[in-house]
Amino acid sequence: MLAVIKWDFNPQIIEGWATPNWYGVLFITGMILGYFIIRKMFRNELVPDDKLDRLLLYVVPATIIGARLGHVLFYGPYWDSETELGYFSHPMEILKIWEGGLASHGGAFMLLFALWLYSRREVKQSYLWILDRISAPIAITGMFIRLANLANGEIVGYQTNVPWAFKFMREDCPGYPQMQCSWEDIPARHPAQLYEAIAYFLIFIILMFIYWKRNAWKIQGRVFSYFLILLFGARFVLEFFKEGQTSRDEVLPINTGQILSIPFVLLGFYLLWRSYNKPKESIYTPETK
Repeated sequence: MLAVIKWDFNPQIIEGWATPNWYGVLFITGMILGYFIIRKMFRNELVPDDKLDRLLLYVVPATIIGARLGHVLFYGPYWDSETELGYFSHPMEILKIWEGGLASHGGAFMLLFALWLYSRREVKQSYLWILDRISAPIAITGMFIRLANLANGEIVGYQTNVPWAFKFMREDCPGYPQMQCSWEDIPARHPAQLYEAIAYFLIFIILMFIYWKRNAWKIQGRVFSYFLILLFGARFVLEFFKEGQTSRDEVLPINTGQILSIPFVLLGFYLLWRSYNKPKESIYTPETK
């Protein structure tokens, strides 16, 4: 007999209120934890605290806006239903972030641009300097975001008969909990969100280890290269357990998330090769006036 887990977690903190919700709480928790990790890194290199405060002004808006726009453009310009139109026809729906719908690839693109601006305008260091220091915090934030997806019961996995399968009641039983469905009619699925959360936590541990114990922070691009390879490599593999989020994902050999992950993995291998063959020192040097 399968030890299937009944997942009917209520994403609302207060019944009947769309906000606050557990998605937002977990998202913010990840960002706060990331803040303290970066602060420890900055203080290790005697970076002034005001530089960290300025970093928040770049990172937080870029991550949220980029992730939302990524979802809108990559996954939701037109919903799959023949009777419903998507975001392009209902643009006000784009603002409803509290209802879920954030794409990590969109957040990554916007975040990379914001960090480039930050490195040029604020700390006057190389681009890879800040990317090396923000990699581990992003990984732990990603873990909390996937836990938030689990709380929402979204981005579910394919049907399976593994002993740890989940039955996502709110996803697969329309109108739940008011509408009750037969237990046998609810498919058992891979808890893909949990898979990713665990993977991102392990990646966070690895990045922290090489940053502190292997002194990788002293070599330009070393930490960031591992981040790209591990995080987007894991994302590519774990997508095989997840249901596609668009109709085209059902016909393509690899889905949208995997296609978007490939360039990041290739870039990671290039940066890793360069960090070993053409190493450059990556230590904070205060701006001189």
